[in-house]
Amino acid sequence: MSQQQPEQQLDFASGDLDLLGQRSAFNATVRDATRNAWASKLPGDDEYTVIDHQVAVEGSEILVRAVVPTPKNELERFPLLFWTHGGGWFAGDLDSNDYPLRMLSHELRLAVFNVDYRLAPEHRHPTQVNDSYAALKWAAANTDLLRADLKRGFIVAGESSGAHIAAVLVQRSRDDPFFKDYPITGQLLQIPPLLHPDAADRVSEKLRVRLRSYEENKNAATLTSESMRFYWSLLLAENNPHSASDPEVSPFLHPNLRGLPPAVIQIAEADPLRDEAILYGELLAEAGGKARVIMYLGVPHGFSTFFPEHEQSVKLEFDVRQGLRWLLDGAP
Repeated sequence: MSQQQPEQQLDFASGDLDLLGQRSAFNATVRDATRNAWASKLPGDDEYTVIDHQVAVEGSEILVRAVVPTPKNELERFPLLFWTHGGGWFAGDLDSNDYPLRMLSHELRLAVFNVDYRLAPEHRHPTQVNDSYAALKWAAANTDLLRADLKRGFIVAGESSGAHIAAVLVQRSRDDPFFKDYPITGQLLQIPPLLHPDAADRVSEKLRVRLRSYEENKNAATLTSESMRFYWSLLLAENNPHSASDPEVSPFLHPNLRGLPPAVIQIAEADPLRDEAILYGELLAEAGGKARVIMYLGVPHGFSTFFPEHEQSVKLEFDVRQGLRWLLDGAP
């Protein structure tokens, strides 16, 4: 396709569909796009095992999917990649990234753990984070089932709203005694929302003047600023006790970013979320952490899913693999 910014509008917050219709449309679009892009590249079924598990969460159970490479011998164990899908907190499922995650598992010899957390608005914040956190603990406590060795690497990753969840999980786990013996060793955040727009006034003036992308990209393809506000509104009910400035809503605002694991942050230039992700990488570095911040020029939110043959999408997939190798090399 042309290397110019795509003009096709894939905006699921337009109001043209009811909410369940929007969810169904999003899920089908993303599932079909990723399968079409990756199906021909998948290795044979004998190269890995896919098993779904039920994980107990508060008041319910959720489904998780484990992808484990076929071991070369009985002793082989794998680093663990924990993944939370995107979809504006109200859509997405285990099929959203299923094929790409199978490829990562095979290529990098990773055990992959993919989480189907409960969705908004039926389940408001912090359900998505809490479900994913329960799954994170389950994965850490069930490494034998996953043939995982967390000492070889324990990476938390996600895309879009899943990257928001991933960032919160990393912050929460740092301060949880449970993870003293299972520390997260890396994080991969793709096109992440990290700051609720209503909490921008809590950012220092020095940084606030650099938060321009909500205005500059307010009419961007695939995700407008209005759409992003719509997704936030689904996550946080008006009477939700968790405010926009709560660090588990806006991880950008966490008062202590020290001691967090190295991060790879992937950003679309034509995305309302661009600037908060850039600045979050800088804040991590200022707090003594390591961050690789990678910008993809001229493309909108979700570009690698909707336009997988675009040169920037090819670059993103290359950078995912290089970034994960960098994170794994840094594991203790």
